[in-house]
Amino acid sequence: MKNLLKKAKRNCLVFILILCVSFLGAVSIQAQQIKNVVLVHGAFADGSGWRALYENLTRKGFHVSVVQNPLTSLEDDVAATRVVLDNQDGPVILVGHSWGGAVITEAGNHPKVASLVYVAAFQPDNGESALQWLQKAPPAPENGVLPPDSRGIVYYDKAKYHAGFCADIPKELADFMYASQGAFYAKGFTTPITHAAWRDKPAFACIATEDKSIAPEIQRAMYKRSNTKTTDVKGSHVIYMSQPQAVAAVIEEAAKVNVK
Repeated sequence: MKNLLKKAKRNCLVFILILCVSFLGAVSIQAQQIKNVVLVHGAFADGSGWRALYENLTRKGFHVSVVQNPLTSLEDDVAATRVVLDNQDGPVILVGHSWGGAVITEAGNHPKVASLVYVAAFQPDNGESALQWLQKAPPAPENGVLPPDSRGIVYYDKAKYHAGFCADIPKELADFMYASQGAFYAKGFTTPITHAAWRDKPAFACIATEDKSIAPEIQRAMYKRSNTKTTDVKGSHVIYMSQPQAVAAVIEEAAKVNVK
């Protein structure tokens, strides 16, 4: 009888051990399974600017999709992002730069989005707009955002574009960026968020420490308020171009969150 009890206890312990190992293995697999990345560009740019980051992430085995925002309104950009999210085959890390941060804050409620990454990006809360945050610090002298024209389109002063937007990339590349940018309609800046996805999903952020378009102190204030995990990256507003390895590392970290 004693031998039977000992054997039963031993079998029970083995069973519990197997369960624990299986559980930990499942968590590990679950934490590593996010391989889809969707990139959302901001104003005064287009999707082509993501190329260096795209190449870095694809070399690491990620499946990367780039949204081409129409830039006509927050609603239109969110709709364009949702189309790309619909086509993903599993959980997604949703990444937004600059104005794209407001877009992912709304579009991030999509059920396939597992985590959010803000790259020198706006992160409004419910009822807030990107413009409210942009006005929380005086613009840098290099900043070249112009008032809306008669059609409601906002442009960046060409003479200030390199120094104010992308000072740490070559002038030739800055010229191409300026030439390929979309027409950004100002009403996007003033449209409030209805449901901030970062309230429900893990959020990560890269703070551009030499940013002349969205002041670093604005970035820090937004991300501190939301308890977003931040990483300082030395560079201009386009750190995703000038420091793709550093931004990719944050995306890799965001890819390790457990999928619900």
